[in-house]
Amino acid sequence: MHPEDTTAAPLVLGPMLRHVDGSSACIWVETRHAGTVGVQTGAGTWTAPTFGVHGHHYALVLLDGLPAGAELAYQVTVDGHRVWPENDDFPPSVIRTHAEGEPLRMAFGSCRTSVPHDAAGNREHGVDALRSYAIHMATAQDPAWPALALLLGDQVYADITSEAMQEFIRGRRDINEPPGAELRDYEEYAHLYGLAWSDPAIRWLFSTLPTAMIFDDHDIRDDWNASLSWRRKMEQTSWWHGRIVAGLGSYWVHQHLGNLSPAERAADPLWRRIAGHRGAGELDLSEDLDAFAELADRDATTYRWSYCRDVDDVRLLVVDSRAARQLEPGSRSLLDADERAWVDERLHGGFRHLLIGTSLPFLLPKGLHHVESWDEAISEGAWGRTWSRIGETIRQAVDLEHWAAFQNSFRHIAQLVVDTADGKRGPAPDTITFLSGDVHFSYVAEVKRDAGSRIIQAVCSPMRNPMPPALRVFVSSMAYGPARLFGSLLARSAGVAPPPIDWVKIRGPWFDNNLAVLEDTPQGLRLGWSRGVVEHDDGGTPALEQVAGITVGPRNADGTTGRPTAATRMRRRLDSLLRLLPRRG
Repeated sequence: MHPEDTTAAPLVLGPMLRHVDGSSACIWVETRHAGTVGVQTGAGTWTAPTFGVHGHHYALVLLDGLPAGAELAYQVTVDGHRVWPENDDFPPSVIRTHAEGEPLRMAFGSCRTSVPHDAAGNREHGVDALRSYAIHMATAQDPAWPALALLLGDQVYADITSEAMQEFIRGRRDINEPPGAELRDYEEYAHLYGLAWSDPAIRWLFSTLPTAMIFDDHDIRDDWNASLSWRRKMEQTSWWHGRIVAGLGSYWVHQHLGNLSPAERAADPLWRRIAGHRGAGELDLSEDLDAFAELADRDATTYRWSYCRDVDDVRLLVVDSRAARQLEPGSRSLLDADERAWVDERLHGGFRHLLIGTSLPFLLPKGLHHVESWDEAISEGAWGRTWSRIGETIRQAVDLEHWAAFQNSFRHIAQLVVDTADGKRGPAPDTITFLSGDVHFSYVAEVKRDAGSRIIQAVCSPMRNPMPPALRVFVSSMAYGPARLFGSLLARSAGVAPPPIDWVKIRGPWFDNNLAVLEDTPQGLRLGWSRGVVEHDDGGTPALEQVAGITVGPRNADGTTGRPTAATRMRRRLDSLLRLLPRRG
C-alpha cells in the first residue's frame, strides 16, 4: 500500500525522470498492478511493460529520438489510462533535453530522512531542503532549472527508521525480534522508498528534474563495510544476509537502474533479462535480482555501481566508495583493484571541469583526516594487539571510515588528481572538484597549489538530518581547532606519513539542512547552498534561503586564484561560529 494513499491509485511511486541526454530520456515508475506504461509527449508516445519484484511492479520507459534542447511536457498512462499528472497543484512535468554548448547546472546533496513535514518533524529533523527547493521551483517565475540532481547517499535510512516505518514493520512481524526496527527484506525497503519519495512536492520535482544517485552506508546500514571485523560481525547475525540482498536489490531497482545511459543499460545483465522477456504476462525478476545482489555482495568485482557522464566539456565521475572496498588487513582499500583501474582510466584531463562524486568527502577537515589515518594505523597493529582492538572499537563507534581511513586509496587518488591537475594526464582542467556528503555539515576546501588546476572539495550534507547543536561544537573543535595539531602528532606516532597534498578550508562549516547548486559560468564554477525556512511553528510552506556561495574560477596567469582577504576570512570564521547556534526553522 502506498505510504500516503489508501486508494487504489495506479501509480505507487513516480514518475521519476532519470537519465537524460541530448536525444533520449528515461522515466521510472512503480505501478500498483502489472501492465503497460506509456509516456506521451508532443513528440510521440513510448511504452514499456512492467516487470515484477517480490510482488511489486516497475517500468522504465525509454524515450528516444528526441530533439536536442527541447522542453516537452508529458503524461503517463497505465494500460491506456492517464495516471499522471494526478492533479493541477503543480506545474506540468517536463523533459528538458540537453543542447550542445549549454552550460551545466547541477544540484547535489545527501542524507535525507523520511519524516512528516509538520512542526514536530521540523523540530526534530529541520526543514527538508530538497522539498523546500521543490516548492521554490514550482512557484518561482521562470526558474533556472538544473540539468541534474546528484543525490550522494543516504537517500533512505534502513537502520534508523521513523515511526511510520516502524508501524509498517509491526504490521508484518515482531519488532522486538532481530533486526528490530531496522529493515529486514525487500517489502520493507519498498515501503521505505515510498515514505521517502511520495510527498507531492518531491514527486513533482522528481518528475521534472533528472536525478542520478549513489548509495552510502545508511542505504544499507551504518558503517557498511567499515572493516573486515564489522563485516564478519554482521555475517554472524541471523538477518544480515536477507538485509544485504534486499538492500542491494532494491537499490538496483529504485536508484541504480536510472543512473545508466541507454547503452549502459543494454549491457547490464539484469536489464537484458527484462528487455529480452518474450513470454506471456509480466516477467518476475525476483529470483534473478536476489541472486545478483547476493553475488554482488560476495564478490564486488562482478558488478560496478560507479558510473561516468560527460556533458560537453564537463566530466562527472561518480565513484562507489562502499561496495567495492577491499577489507583484508594489510591490503585495505576503499577501491578494489578492478574499481581502481576503472577510475584510473576515466580520471584524466581534456575537460574544462572534472567533477568527482563520492558520498564520502575526499578532503576531510584536517583534524578529522589525521585522526582517521591514525585510527587505521593502530587498528592494523601499529601500536600492538591491544591498541588494535581499541582502534577497531573507536572506528566503529565514531564512524572513522572515510577516505582518510583508507590511506592506500587516498594516496593513490590524490596522486591521480595532482597528475591530472598538472597536465600529465591530458590537458589540465580549470577545476577538479570533489562533490560529497555524509558528514552532516557543509564546507569548501582547496588543495594548496601554485599552478595547474584548482582542486576543490565541496560538501553538501545533510538535506534533512541535522547534527545536534552540542555535537556541532565537538566536531568543529575536532576538525578545525587544536585537534588538527594533536591529530597530526597522533598520526605520525603511529607511522602514518604526512599527506601527499596539503589543503585548507576556504568556506564553512555550516550545519543547516542544505541543497547545493553548482553552475558552470564564464567566471568559473559557482556553488551555492540553500536551506528551507518556515516562519511559524506549524510547519508551514517553506521558503528557500541562501546560506553560502562561492565562485571557483580558473587559476590566473600569475598563479593566483583571487583568494579572500584576511578581513573576509575573519568575517567568514565569525559566520561559521554563529552557525553553531540553533536556528529557527
